Amino acid sequence: MNTITHTPGYGAAQRVAPVIEQFLGGPPPVRIRMWDGSETGPEGAPTVHVRSRRALRRLLWQPGELGLAEAYITGDIDIADNLAAGLRAMRRASREQGTHLPRPRVADRLRAAGTALRLGAVGPRPPVPAARAAIGGALHSRARDRAAISHHYDLSNAFYSLLLDETMAYSCGYWTGTGPDYGPADAQRDKLELICRKLGLRPGARLLDIGCGWGSLTLHAAGRHGVRVTAVTLAEEQAAYVRGQVAERGLEDLVEVHCCDYRDVAALPGFRGGYDAVSTVEMGEHVGDAEYPAFTALLHAVLRPRGRALVQQMSRGSTAPGGGAFIESYIAPDMHMRLLGETVGLLEGAGLEVRDVESMREHYVRTVEAWHRTLEERWPEFVALVGEETARVWRLYLVGGALAFEERRMGVDQILSVRPDAEGSAGLPATRHDWYAGLGATAGQDGRTPAEPVVAVPRPGAGR
Repeated sequence: MNTITHTPGYGAAQRVAPVIEQFLGGPPPVRIRMWDGSETGPEGAPTVHVRSRRALRRLLWQPGELGLAEAYITGDIDIADNLAAGLRAMRRASREQGTHLPRPRVADRLRAAGTALRLGAVGPRPPVPAARAAIGGALHSRARDRAAISHHYDLSNAFYSLLLDETMAYSCGYWTGTGPDYGPADAQRDKLELICRKLGLRPGARLLDIGCGWGSLTLHAAGRHGVRVTAVTLAEEQAAYVRGQVAERGLEDLVEVHCCDYRDVAALPGFRGGYDAVSTVEMGEHVGDAEYPAFTALLHAVLRPRGRALVQQMSRGSTAPGGGAFIESYIAPDMHMRLLGETVGLLEGAGLEVRDVESMREHYVRTVEAWHRTLEERWPEFVALVGEETARVWRLYLVGGALAFEERRMGVDQILSVRPDAEGSAGLPATRHDWYAGLGATAGQDGRTPAEPVVAVPRPGAGR
């Protein structure tokens, strides 16, 4: 067990140590080094460097997770060794000391303010980092949803091109390999192919891709399987990128791209004919709690009888909130995650028959860790592109996200459902064997093996 030690003398670390213990309900799980060089906490533990008095001022004005996150974002606090190790140590201490930290009394707050005053840390509220989301309006109104999506996804196509692999898939991969020749792009192609197989996509089939992102599934389904895709996104940057890729790959006859709210899907051309399949990959987290029943009703409405719906969506653990103050303020405003069983119940309540649920939680740990490696390896490029504060936001987001999936506070699942016909037939295969046979053998930017041609399909209007 690590031993708590203090540096000689009586510096800032020794002054704040009793306050930290009072608020944590026990000794700090990390080593703390203050701006004057004084230290306290267990030897050998990750070191939190409090670089300035402003860090304490932030915590006085904004106690808890958000204050700590903003102190890190601005560089007022840093973890000198390894951010993941530091967060993991704090999470472990939280579990050992109980889920709920002690609620500070008025006397405790006054004592903390007195300590901050003696350290010269009392003053006006520090400015909020520019990377923090600033959106208004009624929750999940169309205007607010557009602003929330824009905050995250319109950061710039250049940023995401730097962070992601060549598939531009910003969602959990499906890792079928482990060797040095198998990487994030391979895991994403395997995920895309698995979705297409679960949906039973064939040449000429009609797919509605709600929340298409940068078009990874849209382009894979059209380019490899000859599927006619209607792609929908609320982000202008994404729509522009997908349209460019459609033109570059010669898929104009197969793909339509619409920049619109999912609630406007019913007004799109060709809606009345019914789709053979509908997909929504990690978009449902942006649909509010009150709005989700209408969303699942839409998934049912767009499908023809025996049509299939695949929802890949993050969930929260049974005792975890999902999201949190930092995520909702800096990454995904208004994000809502529910228990997996609640989502299944809502799909069934809309008249869909849930046929398969596959957890991908461990796959997301590997996916997010791959994104984080890219961020660190190309750190100067990210800083030059978006600035130091935004780069630190993403470092904290990716490290914290991987830890949340690792610890089962968050999960992600593929949920396959079907709209049965009037006789109750679902039209699904008897086994799942064909979904997984040979998965992982694909290669190339469009998910094809080198010898495999793009599927020839009839032109729109030439029959289904």
